[in-house]
Amino acid sequence: MVEPRQVHWVAAKHVLRYLHGTIGYGLRYSTSDGVKLEDFTDSDWAGSVVDIKSTSGCCFSLGSAMVSWFSKKQSSVALSTAEEKYIAACAACKEAIWLRKLLADLSDHQIDVTVIFCNNQSCVKLSENLVFHDRSKHIDMKYHYIRDIVQEGVVKLQYISTDEQVIDIFTKPLATLKFAYFRERLGVVENPFIDKGS
Repeated sequence: MVEPRQVHWVAAKHVLRYLHGTIGYGLRYSTSDGVKLEDFTDSDWAGSVVDIKSTSGCCFSLGSAMVSWFSKKQSSVALSTAEEKYIAACAACKEAIWLRKLLADLSDHQIDVTVIFCNNQSCVKLSENLVFHDRSKHIDMKYHYIRDIVQEGVVKLQYISTDEQVIDIFTKPLATLKFAYFRERLGVVENPFIDKGS
């Protein structure tokens, strides 16, 4: 915004063209899928060329479509892929706690364990293991919050294949087919009742 250049103008036009082409899309919620809070979390590895920080991404579904999502640059530089995924999972865990409290306030329905899908085995193991290892002792203590929440049975980190990691739509550039697949998995579908000509 301070010093816009040609590259910014091209990017802005690209976003506007995408928005114009997808004006008829929206989130489809279905009652048949039930109330199950799930999350997909991931991050890119040192995605910022300026400060080498990763970007965390997280999206929560409540049955058939997403209800909460974010994509945010991490506050510290991660020294490994496991650490950057662990930081992203901690951010997702905090969001899960907030959403669980919100849902509890809205209804008397008790939610089962919230599953956080992560595509890094080391991150999953790190969240389950209460013993600090040489590989994790440098990680800031605030990120180990997730261990307590996992031990309490509030959330559970579960491994998911990279090919099924829906949150990649927020953290990485994707090929067209992969983008369309993940967009549909988010619950974003085209509304057949909207006239595209207007």
